[in-house]
Amino acid sequence: MSEAKNASGEIPEHLRIGVFICDCGSNIAGHLDCPAITEYASTLPGVVYAKENLYTCSEAGVLEIQKGIQEHNLNRVVVASCSPRTHQPLFQSSCAQADLNPYLFEMVNIRDQCSWVHMQEKENGTEKAKDLVRMGVAKAAFLEPQEDIEASLIRRVLVIGGGAAGLSAAQSLGGMGLEVVLVEKDALGGLLNRINRLAPHGEKASDRVSELVESVKAMPNVTLYSGARISSIDGYIGNFEITIDQGQGNQAQEKAGCIVVATGAVPLSPEGLYGYDKKTVITQMELESLFLEGNFHAEKVVMIQCAGARSSERPYCSRICCQTAVKNALWIKEQNPAASVHILYRDMQMYGTEKEQMLSDARGVGVRFHVYDPENPPVVDKGTVSFYESLTGEQEDISCDLVVLSTPLVAREDVADLSQLLRVPVDQNNFFLEAHAKLRPLDFATDGIFVCGSARYPATVEEACSQGIGVSSRIATILFKDKLIVSALVAEINPETCVGCQGCMDMCPYGAISYRPDLNICEVNTILCKGCGCCAATCPSQSASLKGFKPQQVLAQIRGL
Repeated sequence: MSEAKNASGEIPEHLRIGVFICDCGSNIAGHLDCPAITEYASTLPGVVYAKENLYTCSEAGVLEIQKGIQEHNLNRVVVASCSPRTHQPLFQSSCAQADLNPYLFEMVNIRDQCSWVHMQEKENGTEKAKDLVRMGVAKAAFLEPQEDIEASLIRRVLVIGGGAAGLSAAQSLGGMGLEVVLVEKDALGGLLNRINRLAPHGEKASDRVSELVESVKAMPNVTLYSGARISSIDGYIGNFEITIDQGQGNQAQEKAGCIVVATGAVPLSPEGLYGYDKKTVITQMELESLFLEGNFHAEKVVMIQCAGARSSERPYCSRICCQTAVKNALWIKEQNPAASVHILYRDMQMYGTEKEQMLSDARGVGVRFHVYDPENPPVVDKGTVSFYESLTGEQEDISCDLVVLSTPLVAREDVADLSQLLRVPVDQNNFFLEAHAKLRPLDFATDGIFVCGSARYPATVEEACSQGIGVSSRIATILFKDKLIVSALVAEINPETCVGCQGCMDMCPYGAISYRPDLNICEVNTILCKGCGCCAATCPSQSASLKGFKPQQVLAQIRGL
């Protein structure tokens, strides 16, 4: 066994590093020479054991790690496989189960960063993988044991928004026995209050609203604030402090361990589009109101899709407009089979088999569908809609007594204010931005805050309710623990060398650093810190550092390369 040395030439400790190379089936082994990488790893300084596994994340692979730690007395473990984002927690817990501090584990990504990007270069890809493994082993030599950070938890949840998603989340959380604070600035039910029937089965929206509202109101552990707004939010996961403005100078103070953002979205008002006048040219939402009031009497209807959507101003597809148009067209034909209904579209987006069946049913009852050219949009003039039919190549004129515009859902005007209160991001369309579209679709990057329903992106009622339940499940994984445990890989500031310049405060995106004027130093709130390292990279006195990525560790990687 050889031993690693630090920059001064001193041996940091008696190293016993184990390296596990993963084939990942054919994802890695199909493009790299894994046996050669494993043999090379065994020659690196400090390495006493190297093993190749078919799937290191499998039960057998995890047992190999634990067996290696115990039989070879390993005090460092390096796994070269796929993305740390998905698998590092698994491998760290495996080390912990074998009585090795989980922070003495290092992961090297030779799939995403090597085999997948060098599929046609096996020899060069293999050499790069050796470089990556050598860097990982070099860093592992200087890893330090850490202790997870623990904090208390408040088993109480703030739900902002009382639409389908918010009510569903409150209902689910309340059913789990958690205390819930539900804040709604308007009426409970949100947009559901303005809808006639729900797709695809024609259920009355009012029935769905009543069921949700009554269920939530009947729960003794749910506190409702109607006609109220959030005026301030402080704290962090497990310990949020909220001020609720109830109007007329009345404020309420609440505490919560987690927060759910379910503020929904609003339909676009298509001012200036297609002669919109709220009488002969209306929106789908206004058509829903006519249905509810029993004031719909049109005989000839033309619906125009993507009115105000998929444009330079709003480049996104609102997802629910097409099924809304088809649902309402079917309702019109059901009430008056002789009615003429035409739908002008660019692309029909009918998500799911049941929605596709709606489209087929609509064609079956005589609803006519026409493709229009977005470069040459329809023209509405005095009871006639004129457009260029893309499929036939002919100009068409359709006589009508009502034009219905399918407009997109857009973000609420107060999104920016709430975003700043919560310190969470929004996307280019002002919808709230989740942490990761696939891995964490209901989480924000800020721990303890979650998003569901159309606040995240336009969603159907079923999707909004499902996301509300999903958020509840995510929260349960946090609040049903005895205490909050977060990663120890956070920033720290040396009070002996900190000069209190506050440059780190300006750089921290999570508000995790505060200034102590009595001591003229900055301090890190370890619960809020996400370990991004911005402070460590900024600090002019090098007082700020990031655990797990200290200069000695990073420089060891660089020297290894």
